[in-house]
Amino acid sequence: MAFVSVPRSIYTRIWMVWRGLTRSTHSASPYIYSGETEAQDDLPIDLDHDPYEKDKPQCILCKLNIEPDYKNVRMLSQFQSRYTGKIYGRHITGLCKGKQEKIEKEIFKAQNAGLMGYYAKNLSYVEDPKLFDPDNPFRPHKY
Repeated sequence: MAFVSVPRSIYTRIWMVWRGLTRSTHSASPYIYSGETEAQDDLPIDLDHDPYEKDKPQCILCKLNIEPDYKNVRMLSQFQSRYTGKIYGRHITGLCKGKQEKIEKEIFKAQNAGLMGYYAKNLSYVEDPKLFDPDNPFRPHKY
């Protein structure tokens, strides 16, 4: 038995007829071809992103595009404990690593410049709205 070579264009044509993308003269079913516009509607579309991919969580400072500054004492005081003056950790604040390091550096700058207290928060900043809840951290911690 000899192997018969068939041109690739014939295979492509057969596949297109089978998928209903072109008109077939030997079509037994009237449903194979229903029109050029419907055939083009069935073609895949290009998406900018994966619709099933979850959005990457961002920290509040990255989301709002806020750069910490040592002169903005009211914002920096949100990341300091009211009673001890201790800086809250990343697991409580929900900040990314880079912003947490910048916050810590800016708090130290503000404390050294005399704008912030070392051991207690300024009383006028106590009633400010909270950016996070220290009692319910973003990530659980063993302590």
